[in-house]
Amino acid sequence: MALVARVSTRRVFSRHLHSPFPSPLTAHAFIPLPSLTSPCLPARNRAVTACLSSSAPAVIDAQTAGRWKPMCLYHTQGKCTKMDDALHLAKFNHDFMVDLKASTRSLNKLRPQNLDYLLVLDLEGRVEILEFPVLMIDAKNMDFIDSFHRFVRPAVMSEQRINEYIEGKYGKLGVDRVWHDTAIPFKDVLHEFELWMKKHHLWVKEQGGLLNRAAFVTCGNWDLKTKIPEQCKVSKIKTPSYFMEWINLKDIYLNFYKRRATGMMTMLRELEIPLLGSHHLGIDDTKNIARVLQRMLADGVILQITAKRSSSVPGDVKFLFTNRIR
Repeated sequence: MALVARVSTRRVFSRHLHSPFPSPLTAHAFIPLPSLTSPCLPARNRAVTACLSSSAPAVIDAQTAGRWKPMCLYHTQGKCTKMDDALHLAKFNHDFMVDLKASTRSLNKLRPQNLDYLLVLDLEGRVEILEFPVLMIDAKNMDFIDSFHRFVRPAVMSEQRINEYIEGKYGKLGVDRVWHDTAIPFKDVLHEFELWMKKHHLWVKEQGGLLNRAAFVTCGNWDLKTKIPEQCKVSKIKTPSYFMEWINLKDIYLNFYKRRATGMMTMLRELEIPLLGSHHLGIDDTKNIARVLQRMLADGVILQITAKRSSSVPGDVKFLFTNRIR
C-alpha cells in the first residue's frame, strides 16, 4: 500500500502557524501548511479559512506531501482575483491537473468507451443542496478536461437556519467563509451549469435536452435519483432532462472487480489510492471519485449507464444492472 502522511490544517490554525511538527516527513507525521489567510478578498473580509479546500485531517501521498496545496475555492468558482499574486499562487492550488494527471503508463489496458466524456458529480447537503461540483474527464485517455463548482444557497431556509446549517456542515471544514461569500441560488447554479455544458458541446436544449455522448458518474444513486428532484421541487423548477440517466460507480465497481464497495472511502482503500483533501467537502470528494474512475479506466473497465429515470413518471427509476448495490 502507498505510504501516506496525515495533514491537519485545523492543528495549524490552533498553533497560529508555528510548526511544532517533526521533520523530516515520515508516514502519519503532521506537516505544516503555509499561511492560510485568504488573499482572495479585501483585507476587511479576510478569514484564515477562506481559500481552503479543507481543514479537517486529510491524507496525501508522502511523495507529494511536500508540494501538496489546498485548492483555492474562489478559483474553482471562477472568482479568484489573485491570479497575478505570486504569494497567493504559492499557497493555494489553482490547477486540478496537479491531482488528476493521468499517467501515460496507465493506457495499456484502456478500452474504447461508448461515451466521450464523463461528468463526475458529488452533491453536498441533506436538507437542501449546498454544493454542486462537477469534474469533466475524457473517457478516451482519462485526462481531466474542465471543472464546474458552485456553492448553493438554500431556497426556503431562514437566514438564521442557513447560518446554523453552514456552520454545522462547513464550519468544521474551515470553509464556511468562502461559502457565504460565493453561494448562489440553485436556479442560478443550473443556469450557469447549462452554459458550461453548452461551451463544451455536452448539451443542446433544442435537441431533446439529453447529454451528447456524455454521462454523469456518481458514487451511489442518491445524488440524481433523490436529491436533484427534491431540490428542483423546493426551487419550483422542473427536473432538467439531462439528469435522466447516470452511471453509479458502485455498481460498476461491483461488477468489474467482483467485490462490494459501500462508498468512496472503501474504493480508495481497496485500490490503494490516498485520499486528497477532506471527505464531505464536495469538490474534494468529486476529485477523489474521479481518481477512482481514472484507476478503473486504466484497469480496463467499460462504463455503462446503470440507471434511467422515466420521462413520463419522474419518480420512476429503472436500474439496469441485476447485480448492484442496494
